[in-house]
Amino acid sequence: MACAGVAFSQNQPSASEPRNVVQLSASGTVEVQQDLLVVNLATSKEGTDAAAVQAQLKQALDAALAEAKRSAQPGQLDVRTGPFGLYPRYGKEGKINGWQGRAELVLEGRDFARITSTAGKIQTLAISNVTFGLSREARAKVEGEAQTQAIEQFKARAAELAKGFGFSTYSLREVAVNSNEMVPGPRPRMMAAEAKMGSFADAPVPVEAGKAQVVVNVSGSVQMR
Repeated sequence: MACAGVAFSQNQPSASEPRNVVQLSASGTVEVQQDLLVVNLATSKEGTDAAAVQAQLKQALDAALAEAKRSAQPGQLDVRTGPFGLYPRYGKEGKINGWQGRAELVLEGRDFARITSTAGKIQTLAISNVTFGLSREARAKVEGEAQTQAIEQFKARAAELAKGFGFSTYSLREVAVNSNEMVPGPRPRMMAAEAKMGSFADAPVPVEAGKAQVVVNVSGSVQMR
């Protein structure tokens, strides 16, 4: 899929901006199956003693890390810790009356079965978020195709405009290329609340990936001759 836009300038000639310059843009889009799964697991603790709350969070995270690392495999299931924070809890009088904290663990990779199975075995943290994306390999594979589409559309549009305005050809003045990833339709589902602790124990979490669009935009200006 490709599209283009255009703007025409015929200002007074100058050293930096000659006459008969057209500014235009074009884009190429390739749809691809999402092949990257990211599962965030988290737990929250609270109490009157900061050290005790921190110790509870650390214990829960350590146990989850130990379980996750048993199945870790580079690229297929990568394990990393997320935010770990402890915050004061204030009462009506504005004084600290307790502490609350949160710890997170992230499972990410291309092996959906391995990731969901591992998430199901972790009992000290609950699933807080499930998202999908594209691996670097998948993105690179289609980015070149989308870029080719955008460049060809840009060239065809420039030639068409030059001919339409009575010129025989054009020369490229400047060009910029950028790319991004888009997920059509609704955004990936965010769990409204953390799943009940242990509800997925020893059972894979059900997930289903959708498709993403890799979009490459080419914009710049040409001088018609």
